[in-house]
Amino acid sequence: MTALVEPPLGEDIRSRTTPYVTRILILINIIAFIPIAYSAFFPENTAASQFVDSIYNTFSMVPADFLAGRNLFTLVTCMFLHADIFHIGGNMLYFYIFGDNVEDAFGHLPYLVFYFAAGIVAGLTYILSVVLAAGDLTIPVLGASGAISGVMGAYGLLYPRARIRTWFLFFVVNIPAIIYIGSWFVLQLLYTVLDIQSGVAYWAHIGGFVFGAFIALVYMNLKGKASN
Repeated sequence: MTALVEPPLGEDIRSRTTPYVTRILILINIIAFIPIAYSAFFPENTAASQFVDSIYNTFSMVPADFLAGRNLFTLVTCMFLHADIFHIGGNMLYFYIFGDNVEDAFGHLPYLVFYFAAGIVAGLTYILSVVLAAGDLTIPVLGASGAISGVMGAYGLLYPRARIRTWFLFFVVNIPAIIYIGSWFVLQLLYTVLDIQSGVAYWAHIGGFVFGAFIALVYMNLKGKASN
């Protein structure tokens, strides 16, 4: 099971168009991460640390504030913040591999709207999960994984027979997208059932994924056929 959700190394569907939106969004995420990376490498620089703290305090999404009608913009800005190099590295890897084909299918502008909508739905899903679980509404939320989960949900339906390259033990193997992405989604559900508290907003992943899959279904019905 874990082998099926090792980070992807690539896939075999060639995009017919240049994925401008995906590349620009990745670039914005990287630029936003620069001061955070600088502060991590130079922790003795108190000015940099204070600047990073102000970024997190201003642009992270705090469910309690959102429910009180404060800082509503953070539902979007939190999508461009990441905690560390592993956080942004993993997110951007998945985004780079799956985003170009979904952008190719939807078109640049609709894809941009879809990406932000997926991130917003993911954030709202997470807030609802915390409320229903009577959890701590003051813990800040950040990261692009909710929106990227939406991209993965759409990719899994649009290109179910695409081959995803990933690691299995010491070998690189090709796994059908529907199995690879489906296994990833099942794992997110499993984490919520087991109530694993690892600082990861799994319900945001689930909300974004379901939204992305739904939009892909609508798109496929409108087009009258599925790609690949």
